[in-house]
Amino acid sequence: MYAGHFGLKHTPFSIAPDPRYLFMSERHREALAHLLYGIEGGGGFVLLTGEIGAGKTTICRCFLEQIPPHCRVAYIFNPKLTVGDLLKTICNEFHIEVKHEGIGPATIKDYLDPLNAYLLSSHAAGQHNILIIDEAQNLTSHVLEQLRLLTNLETSERKLLQIILIGQPELRKMLARPELEQLAQRVIARFHLGALTEAETRHYIRHRLAVAGLKGPAPFTDSAVKRIHTLTQGVPRRINLICDRALLGAYAGGLDRVDRSVVDKAAAEVFESPAVRPPAPPASRRATRRLGTLALGALGGALLTAALVGLWSATRQSAPTQLAAPAVVEPPAANAAVPAAPSTSTVTAAPVSSSEPALSPPIPGLPPASALLRSERAGVRELGPLWGQSLPDADPCARAEREQMQCFTTSRMTLHGMRQLDRPALLALRLPGQPRGWALITQITSETATLSVGNDHWLVPLTALADVWRGDYTTLWRLPPGQDGALRRATDGTAAAWVSEQLEGMKSRGELPATAGTMREQVEAFQRARGLEVDGIAGAMTIMLMNRAVSRDEPRLTAAAP
Repeated sequence: MYAGHFGLKHTPFSIAPDPRYLFMSERHREALAHLLYGIEGGGGFVLLTGEIGAGKTTICRCFLEQIPPHCRVAYIFNPKLTVGDLLKTICNEFHIEVKHEGIGPATIKDYLDPLNAYLLSSHAAGQHNILIIDEAQNLTSHVLEQLRLLTNLETSERKLLQIILIGQPELRKMLARPELEQLAQRVIARFHLGALTEAETRHYIRHRLAVAGLKGPAPFTDSAVKRIHTLTQGVPRRINLICDRALLGAYAGGLDRVDRSVVDKAAAEVFESPAVRPPAPPASRRATRRLGTLALGALGGALLTAALVGLWSATRQSAPTQLAAPAVVEPPAANAAVPAAPSTSTVTAAPVSSSEPALSPPIPGLPPASALLRSERAGVRELGPLWGQSLPDADPCARAEREQMQCFTTSRMTLHGMRQLDRPALLALRLPGQPRGWALITQITSETATLSVGNDHWLVPLTALADVWRGDYTTLWRLPPGQDGALRRATDGTAAAWVSEQLEGMKSRGELPATAGTMREQVEAFQRARGLEVDGIAGAMTIMLMNRAVSRDEPRLTAAAP
């Protein structure tokens, strides 16, 4: 109705999932990366949660489009099923023939036996099987336990069924129940899809208008966009509803622009209340609004998005670099406070080695606040010995540069990202009711991380670490040989020569395509192969992964011992 009035060819803000209007924010790209990681991560559970309208369905559609040919998918969108109905639906989705003999309906065993046989035979044929369950917060504990049992079938290398659970934030709370502890420990990746930032809301609106055919200025004033973000809290579905109603209202009033007053009137209609911010979600949901952190298994071959990363140079200014979705982090910033950590039956609640016993931690398995380092600088100093260097209190990063190393910091790292960079690092932890403190992460497994301060070490479940770590991350990396001083990007000089030499070596070994002729093309190929943002520039993230690829002498996170 209003499209022609604003110079549009189509209606831009329909809530129907139209792939033409796909908008992938940083968080959406990272969520997609976590799902893609899951299909190569050795099996188990992958968890994707988000508020209603946050874009979970969009992510799932993108994921289904990118699944490799060797993967078979069963998709369940109505999980209000009994165990028997669930198994029957899984068999139907995988086209498994179920035979039942005797009187009465088929039993659970009638479904399990052919399902197990199918999984074994398809694995032998080099195929992976993925079960996706949408709206998984509607699953009962009994059904979730049966899903856990399905993952018991495994080889020495991987589980034979990958299960992806997609649901609202309540799903995270469900998996924190004591009776589901065993399932929670099998979650190899988790991500909470947060809302859009104000800048992303602005880009989202412009993107949809452009796809709908807009050629000139956007019909929304700056104040209108800010108000839309405030009213919708950055939830895409809410943005669509209020933008659509606001454009209709402006058209009806003969206006060429949508200002704040039009947005307020639209909000009153859309939310059926005065034009104020919609009611805040329950506290349990608000607590999960930061991005989720990964609980990872073996790295496999998948990659992540680790966004807004930068160098901590002598000026301490960040140079944005991001890992793109093949990309992270139910980080992110990981990016979300999750419900209470599971039982401590498999964790160490006190330091495994310590000169003095520490106070009991507020969360089982985590170091107490009194044991944490009180400054980031002190933490960087403790990183030094892992690289064979003694870094002074005054300015450890400046000293590191003189030793051919450099500090690297970001506030949006994920466990997936740390696993890919594969180096000990400094994490900022926020224990309940305590000021921020720092600890080193010196080892990571599929279910635990080792945190260290001095001679004290704590074995922490990844689920517990996700409660107190929001993505603040600092590490060290070795500069290219001969580099003098801080480096942001290797565009010329000795750093560029070293990068070019490594890339040529990879190309000669068949690790890069033969068609990559120039250095920029080779950098792009390297970045693409490792899930980095493809910009053709050898920055910190690219060189760190290059150091790893050519086995430079740097400490490793996955091989280090406490």
